[in-house]
Amino acid sequence: MEVAELKKLVDALAASSNETEWFEFKANFHSREEIGERISALSNSACILKKPYAYLVFGVDDKTHAIVGTDFCARSAKKGNEELEMWLLCRLKPALDFQTIEFDYDENRHISLYKIPAASNEPVAFLNEAYIRVGSLTKKLVGFPEKASKIWRNKAKNPLDAVVVKDGLSCGDVVSLLSVESYFDLMKLPLPQSSSGMVDRFCQERLVVSNESGFGITELGAILFAKNLSDFEGLNRKAIRVIVYKGKNKVETVRERCGKKGYAVEFSEIMEWINGQLPANEEIGKALRRDVRMYPEIAIREFVVNSIIHQDFMEPGFPMVEIYSDRIEISNPGAPIIDTNRFIDEYVSRNDSLADIMRRMGFCEEKGSGWDKAVFYNELYQLPPFNILLQENRTVVSMYAYKALNHLEKEERVRACYQHACLKYVSNEKMTNQSLRDRFGIEEQNSAVASRIIRETLNEKLIREDDPEKQSRKFKKYVPIWAS
Repeated sequence: MEVAELKKLVDALAASSNETEWFEFKANFHSREEIGERISALSNSACILKKPYAYLVFGVDDKTHAIVGTDFCARSAKKGNEELEMWLLCRLKPALDFQTIEFDYDENRHISLYKIPAASNEPVAFLNEAYIRVGSLTKKLVGFPEKASKIWRNKAKNPLDAVVVKDGLSCGDVVSLLSVESYFDLMKLPLPQSSSGMVDRFCQERLVVSNESGFGITELGAILFAKNLSDFEGLNRKAIRVIVYKGKNKVETVRERCGKKGYAVEFSEIMEWINGQLPANEEIGKALRRDVRMYPEIAIREFVVNSIIHQDFMEPGFPMVEIYSDRIEISNPGAPIIDTNRFIDEYVSRNDSLADIMRRMGFCEEKGSGWDKAVFYNELYQLPPFNILLQENRTVVSMYAYKALNHLEKEERVRACYQHACLKYVSNEKMTNQSLRDRFGIEEQNSAVASRIIRETLNEKLIREDDPEKQSRKFKKYVPIWAS
């Protein structure tokens, strides 16, 4: 932060009528242990109050809030022969990436402050003791179990729209860092005439927040609309990566593309690049011609969007599309939060704010309908069924190139039958021998082939008869095992 922004921050905090549980003033230094306890208390309190940061400010009178300056120099202070900052870092558990800042407010007044991130996974302790702010007082957390439970209940990562990744910004800074034009184009809204009007709209969407030091860009705003993800610490490692391999394995890479911008800014360009790498389908399925791409674009699009929306931002890694000669794999960091067999009919989002805005911008279908369309088009192209696997804490969706029915393994036939039954059920229909024959392109005189596939799927307990009392196999209907 620049000095002008730091002065603005101190002025805003000092203008408060009282100290709160997320900032504290000190005129001068008392002890190193006291600083450690205050950092613990302020971090834990900020978590409860859903503040991204807390502040410990030296150079402001704690009673009058007058900016008096201090002779404490936080950056050069020591504990014995060890720098104070490192001494504190080693005694705070879990590790806390606080910032030590000092600057001259004017020629006569020096300010030192600690900018302290809110606790995110568990209470922050100093020398194995956690603290909390109660009003303007610092107390041991053990005496306030209701506050401790709030911190533990907040163990999951804060929503993307609650995490500030760059703050202390002006309207001009926000507009220079984010592609605001992309937002208004995608939302089909007129572009405001002033930068303040643009930022106001971004604040309504929680892409930007207004705070004591100006404006802050949230993780949601940056991950969607960054002109350059490398402007935001850590987010460049979340860019979509696409790799094309020569054969059926990773031995030889033909080409690759790594995103540099926010998902919303670059998505259409990336999808166009992906589709340009796909071979044409050599088989003619239902209503298809030879110049059709190997895989249905709508299915790929849906799976890529899902890899963005449902990724676990607490896990290392990025959404990735890997194109092989016989398949395409789309993956994201994190394990799914619902059973993979229920992807077609259930919808639970790990990142609600991200899902909501991407849906409103038209990148994905309404809740629960995207997978339906993906399965429909996969069947239209008469491709093998999708496969969903968990590999090294990544969720991987695989789509396969065309294979004739007699080349499918039993597990593939069963999975295709189950997915077909799911698609029929969510379409308010029931699977029959005839519908399954249509799915696989089986001639009517070979209906026994479809019957065998249905029997294999029944034996795996993935489907059941809709009406067990009905005796005629010709007219039997089937539903997924979970259907009510």
